[in-house]
Amino acid sequence: MDQDKPYKIVDCKIDPTAKIFSPVNLYGCTIGKDCMIGPFTEIQRGALIGDRTRIQSHGFICELVTIEEDCFISHGVMFTNDRMPPQPREKWEKTLVKRNAMIGTGAVLLPVTIGEGAVVGAGAVVTKDVPDYTVVAGNPARVVKKLK
Repeated sequence: MDQDKPYKIVDCKIDPTAKIFSPVNLYGCTIGKDCMIGPFTEIQRGALIGDRTRIQSHGFICELVTIEEDCFISHGVMFTNDRMPPQPREKWEKTLVKRNAMIGTGAVLLPVTIGEGAVVGAGAVVTKDVPDYTVVAGNPARVVKKLK
């Protein structure tokens, strides 16, 4: 890779139908079919992005994050795998975003599970698991309503 370019894509599995908008930093991640990755996004080693998921600009998706199919991750969403940084790697935790979930602009997600069809409001700080088809918002995020 040319070091003068404003992006770095290293050791990734990216489906040829995915659209990647430069500049990005992608390291050892997997990106599925028909995905869209916006500019100024970093996706770290081992992260998995499911088919047809859209990740808008300025996001950070760290190791141990799995985002399933048909999700929408808005601008500036930050994931973390370490509840009490800096912890040794063996204490890092996983995050799972289940299919059809939507994460609002500027949300911060600690290691949690976001349920299928759940919605996380803009600016929310998610410290606990979010049930399927539930809307959460605030800091810390709290249930606003059930969708089903």
